[in-house]
Amino acid sequence: MPEMTTTNPATGEIIKTYKMMSEAEAVARVEAAHHAFLEWRGLTHAARASYLRRIAEVLRDHADELAAQMTEETGKLLQDGHREVEICAAIFEYTAAQGPELLADEERKHGPEGSRGIVTYQPIGVIYSIQPWNFPLYQPVRVLAANLMAGNACVLKHASICTGAGLRLRELCIAAGLPEDLFQVILIDHETSDALIAHPLVRAVTMTGSDGAGRHIGSVAAKALKKTVLELGSNDAYLVLEGADVEKAVRFSVMGRLYNNGQTCVSAKRFIVTDKVYDAFVAAYVAQMEAIVMGDPTDEATQLGPLSSEEQRDTVKVQVEQSLAKGARVLCGGTVPEGKGAYYPATVLVDVAPGMPAYDDEIFGPVAAIIRAKDDEDAMRLANDSRYGLGGGIFCEDEDHAVRLARDHFDTGMVRINSFGAADPNMPFGGVKDSGYGREHGGFGMKEFVNVKAIFLP
Repeated sequence: MPEMTTTNPATGEIIKTYKMMSEAEAVARVEAAHHAFLEWRGLTHAARASYLRRIAEVLRDHADELAAQMTEETGKLLQDGHREVEICAAIFEYTAAQGPELLADEERKHGPEGSRGIVTYQPIGVIYSIQPWNFPLYQPVRVLAANLMAGNACVLKHASICTGAGLRLRELCIAAGLPEDLFQVILIDHETSDALIAHPLVRAVTMTGSDGAGRHIGSVAAKALKKTVLELGSNDAYLVLEGADVEKAVRFSVMGRLYNNGQTCVSAKRFIVTDKVYDAFVAAYVAQMEAIVMGDPTDEATQLGPLSSEEQRDTVKVQVEQSLAKGARVLCGGTVPEGKGAYYPATVLVDVAPGMPAYDDEIFGPVAAIIRAKDDEDAMRLANDSRYGLGGGIFCEDEDHAVRLARDHFDTGMVRINSFGAADPNMPFGGVKDSGYGREHGGFGMKEFVNVKAIFLP
């Protein structure tokens, strides 16, 4: 039977080896989840909410263990792991608090006589969740919480490098009282995964990852007439406009590029800076990026840990080299350090232009691409010159001007103004263009995989 191995990216040491499942074993997990769903769907929303609140408590009780495991498997800074556990607990609590009202039956009128109608949000069954490694708990949790509240079951295929975190999440959910078969974690290859998407008991598929993987999974699901939610990559642009507070812009731009070791779909990746503030921004930004402390992710003094794997580090290295070969210049970083571990330094590129990976693609690591714009209008044009459209940001002290640009012109699903952040349980999360479709959080995720059923009364 094939195996998968987890490795500590800070040391290169093997953590654990797991046996992969056969297609028959994976199908058996789907069938078990479906049987659990048949009972779970009969619970009231309030009853489901009580399970979610208990899961939140158990996650917080095990925060130290979970944060340490994520750091060991993916190189995430230990303090970032603690933050991730807390946002997961908050998502379960938000879903428990808001779900009963959001999913409640709605009365409506229909027909010329104003007859009564009911709109009801009914669960559909087993949701297949395919998730990446950069947030080993948060990625599966944002799917799991919403769908448990909606009355569905969930089968998770997690990224192989954080297999331990996925399995531990399931154990803790069961320890919190969740029916054992309702949430399954399967260890399978891509071929088996495709077969699972087509299985009649899998009713919908949600996936977070690259746009290339999203195209494949979306097409396989479409052939089987399965609804999908796809949250894909991006090269989010952060605009530093003429009216920006440069000091504030630099502070949040460093945070936005290095959060989670630069491996976040909504990281600030392209910095589009207007002529008026360009020189001041670049000088201050490079100075702060050069001062970043890279090292052991368990050390509180460390600001930048390793990338998730040597393979990921090498991908970033090649993208930077290709950008430099096409005319970009490096102002700091850009060289893989000697020694063990999948480390890559905080890096700043300038003279970035179309045709370079730093302009066109997503660099999933601590590499900032700075692009000069003539003025605010030109900056907005450059920001939208991307096949992606997940998030973005605007630095400008004229808040009304920034809001108008964000609302009317920024072609993304999310925009931050004078700040940086990854996700919030009360705000929708998702993108447009090659960044995918569908929404999670903000109550929207609870209604993605339900049967919106109309009942007509005379």
